[in-house]
Amino acid sequence: MLGPVATTALTNLDLNLLLALEALLAERNVTRAAARLGLSQPAVSASLARLRRHFGDELLHRTGNRYELTPLAEQLVPRVGSAVFGVQRVFDTTPAFDPTTTEREFTLHLSDYALAMLGGPLTSLVSTRAPGARLRFRPNNAATVDHAFEALRGVDGIVVPPGFLAELPNLPLYEDGWTLVVDAHHPVPEGGLTLDDLGRLPWVTTYHERTAVVTVERQLQMIGVEVDVRVVADSFLALPFLVAGTDHVAVLPSTLARTLQHAAPVRLVPCPWDPVPLTESLWWHPSHRADPAHAWLRSQLQEAGRTVTDQQRSHPPTIDTVDTRP
Repeated sequence: MLGPVATTALTNLDLNLLLALEALLAERNVTRAAARLGLSQPAVSASLARLRRHFGDELLHRTGNRYELTPLAEQLVPRVGSAVFGVQRVFDTTPAFDPTTTEREFTLHLSDYALAMLGGPLTSLVSTRAPGARLRFRPNNAATVDHAFEALRGVDGIVVPPGFLAELPNLPLYEDGWTLVVDAHHPVPEGGLTLDDLGRLPWVTTYHERTAVVTVERQLQMIGVEVDVRVVADSFLALPFLVAGTDHVAVLPSTLARTLQHAAPVRLVPCPWDPVPLTESLWWHPSHRADPAHAWLRSQLQEAGRTVTDQQRSHPPTIDTVDTRP
């Protein structure tokens, strides 16, 4: 409960300044922030002046022909996003949730792979059952995962496998296997690639950082295979195109590999070990647990996950184990 000093401070604040601050931090430009808010430039300039007085900081400072955020403003970015989300949720709260009349926006963080798998089924379900609702998909990044408890205050959830997050509410959505991807003319032996081959070949991989490593790479390390990473791209969808025309190898979730196997000149090769399946799960902040709208979103994501599973069963990947060298 807020004390009298904190309550007085809040009553003296204009909450419209919060929206102005969010727009200014995002756009880093008064004119663009005004357009985003649907206000005049003088009005947003006046808001910026008030914010500068409040924080005792310039917030935006000119560098050449553009504005940059001050160190304090950089600190404010995630906090402001969470604050706006929280305020919106307060005023969106109703005794019950009716998807047919809601105009709520749901925001999720997920990789391009998870978006490719879940985005279509979820969009179809939401557009049919909640035609006034909006979906906003944001890309996963290491900062979001590393600071998930705070980051999840400002969004409805993040989709990542177990092992990256813990001690947060979560819901498994679907499972997938793993498949190796090489160039269409790669000289794969008739028996397939071996673990020794994987330790020798150059790799293309995703999210290769201290806290953001693809789970299957961790499995390889545990069985003694150190991969020689030559190319890193924070995108699963790009991997086949980066492998094509090279002697590199990549590993992709099997369903995505099947989807992309004809989009680039590549071939799919089975893994020479038994990789632990990939489980994509939804994680959310505990404060959302009792929200009926969030509970509805979770049920739609769970149904979208079942759709992915059904598609996997009806369209298994075509794995090429035959040597096609001329």
